[in-house]
Amino acid sequence: MANNSYMSRCPLMETDDLDTGEIVDELVDTILADYDKKREIDRMDFFGQPDQDVVSNITKKLLMLLYPGYYRDNAYRERTARSWLAVLIEDVMYHLRKQIEIVLVNDPRYSDASKSERKTAAQCITMDFFRKLPTIREYLDTDIDATFEGDPAANDKIEIVLAYPGLYATTIYRLAHELFLLRVPYIPRMMSELAHSETGVDIHPGAEIGKYFFIDHATGIVIGETSQIGEHVKVYQGVTIGALSTKDGQALHGVKRHPTIDDNVTLYSGASVLGGRTVIGHDSVIGGSAFITKSVPPYTHVLVKTESTVITVDKA
Repeated sequence: MANNSYMSRCPLMETDDLDTGEIVDELVDTILADYDKKREIDRMDFFGQPDQDVVSNITKKLLMLLYPGYYRDNAYRERTARSWLAVLIEDVMYHLRKQIEIVLVNDPRYSDASKSERKTAAQCITMDFFRKLPTIREYLDTDIDATFEGDPAANDKIEIVLAYPGLYATTIYRLAHELFLLRVPYIPRMMSELAHSETGVDIHPGAEIGKYFFIDHATGIVIGETSQIGEHVKVYQGVTIGALSTKDGQALHGVKRHPTIDDNVTLYSGASVLGGRTVIGHDSVIGGSAFITKSVPPYTHVLVKTESTVITVDKA
C-alpha cells in the first residue's frame, strides 16, 4: 500500500528528468521557514561558541602533558624534554586561550567587555590553569595508587594508565574541574562529555573529589555537579551519586542537590545515593543495588536483602 501511494505521487521517470535544483530550492525554503520560528534550536550564529574539535584536540594534548611517557605525538618529539615540552605547552596555551576568549562573551563578567579585554582575561585564566597542572598530576598519582591497590587484576601501574577507563575519566574530570573553578563557560562540560562518551562515566566538572579516587569497571557511573567526595573512595560500575528530585528545574541551580561521601567509603555496583542533605559517613560500605536517600553514620554497612535464590538440579 505504501509503495502504491508513493507511486501515485512520484511517477516513474528517468533520473535525468529530475529537476534537483528545483527540489533543493523547495527544501531550502521549507527549512529556512522552520528556522525562522526563533526557538533556541533555530540559532544560526556561532558567536560565543567554542569549536568542539579544537576542545577535543586540546584535551588530548593535555593528556600528553599529564602523562608524558604514555600519550605521544611525534610532532612534539624534540631532542630534549625541555624543548618538546616548551613547544607543546605553547601550542596548547594558544588554542586554549583562543577558545576561552570566545566563550567569555557568555560570562556576565565579560559580556560587555571589549575584545582586547576578553583576550587579556583569557590569557590570565589560561596561565592560572596551567599553573594548576602539577597539583592535578599530584592528585592523579594518588588515583593511580588507589587503583593499583584496589584492583588485584592490575598487573602494574603502566597497565592502569594505558588501559583503565576509570582513570581516564577521572583524569579528564580533574582537568575540567580546574577550568570549572576558573568559571570558564562550556569548555569544562564539553571536556567531561568527551570522557562520558568514551567510557560511560559521567562526572560533572563541578563535583569535588578528593585524592585516592578509584573507579572500578567504569560503566554507567553518574556523579552530579554538587557532589562532595572525600579521599580513598571506591566506586563500582552502575553507581549514581545524584539528585533526589529536579522537579523545580532552574530554581535549583546553584543549590546543593547531590550527596556528600566522606573518606574511606565503598559504593558497590548499582548503588544509588541521592539528595543534597545525604551524607555517607566515613569508613562505610554501601552494598550493591542499595537506594539511599538519608544520611548514614560512619562505619555503617548497608546491605540489600532479597528473596533467596533456590537452585534445583533435575535428576537424570
